[in-house]
Amino acid sequence: MGFPVVRAFQTGVELEGTVSDCIRLNLNLRCASQVMYSLKAFTCNDPDELYNNLVTIAWETLIAPDGYFSVTSNVFHPTIQTNLFANLRVKDAIVDRMRNQTGKRPSTGSELSGAVVYLFWKHEEAEIFLDTSGETLAKHGYRKLPGKAPMLEALAAATILSTKWNRQSPFINPMCGSGTLAIEAALIATNRRPGLLRSNYAFMHLKGYDAEMYKTERQKLEEQVSQPEGLKIIATDISAPAISTSRLNAAAAGVEQLIEFAVCDFEKTNVPEGANGVIMFNPEYGERLGDEIELNAVYARMGDFLKNKCKGYTGYVFTGNLDLAKKIRLKPSRRIEFFNATIDCRLLEYELYAGTRREDK
Repeated sequence: MGFPVVRAFQTGVELEGTVSDCIRLNLNLRCASQVMYSLKAFTCNDPDELYNNLVTIAWETLIAPDGYFSVTSNVFHPTIQTNLFANLRVKDAIVDRMRNQTGKRPSTGSELSGAVVYLFWKHEEAEIFLDTSGETLAKHGYRKLPGKAPMLEALAAATILSTKWNRQSPFINPMCGSGTLAIEAALIATNRRPGLLRSNYAFMHLKGYDAEMYKTERQKLEEQVSQPEGLKIIATDISAPAISTSRLNAAAAGVEQLIEFAVCDFEKTNVPEGANGVIMFNPEYGERLGDEIELNAVYARMGDFLKNKCKGYTGYVFTGNLDLAKKIRLKPSRRIEFFNATIDCRLLEYELYAGTRREDK
């Protein structure tokens, strides 16, 4: 998007820009959770010091005196037993400042439907942000029926973007569940951005919100949608209800016509020959769904299917159970680490050569 990365860290990236730049980021980012705009970083040793730092910020220029805001936080400090107390001190500082400056005070609550302020405080370092997103960007808004233990949309997009898929060759998703991987693949291939599926962000409730810029950026999203010729995305599942759910979700995302759905065991999935596409599994891995003993056989069958029926493709298996992954009995060419909530997972890549590897070379 043209933003130089100032700093990359475990849970995000730091950029330089304006609040208006946050509009573009919120509309376009596929893998983000929140877009935070930093207001002030400071040293903080107790709740009173927190209050004293925040009451100096000109909140009356950011939040309407008769508006609404909420506070979220991540706090790791011995003087704070619960984040709710830290949130309360943030609210007190904002309300007191605005009452003194304007004679009015905004209302507050837990719903993320208006302006949102975010506090990060770890040890002696604290930073206060405007959360310009509000409700998380990680949910892309089309999944009306989630199915069992679904993959979060932002995580699904991130795994696809980490593959070698060129967005033109086939994308095959057996065991598709509620269809998240196939839908995200269709959204990526057609350049449909998440902002097309959402109409409320926290930045809309800040003073000085540039509604015309939002309208312009939203229009750009519609204009940049493309329709690649010959795009083939195939999603299958042995469960008829799962396929019905996938169809409904794909329709909500506007990509139902781009995905071929079928009810079948994954071994019966149609894999076009000689297409050099990507085949991607997100199987159960015994952490939340499925009995691990039964899954041993499933993973072994997945390995046989990849080896025998997917020659010329690049295979991917996303799993949080590396012991089960060994049952695939194929050597991965890459192991890419992801976290699914608190579960340490891997996206395993398999080169599935059409001939022998020596012949291909």
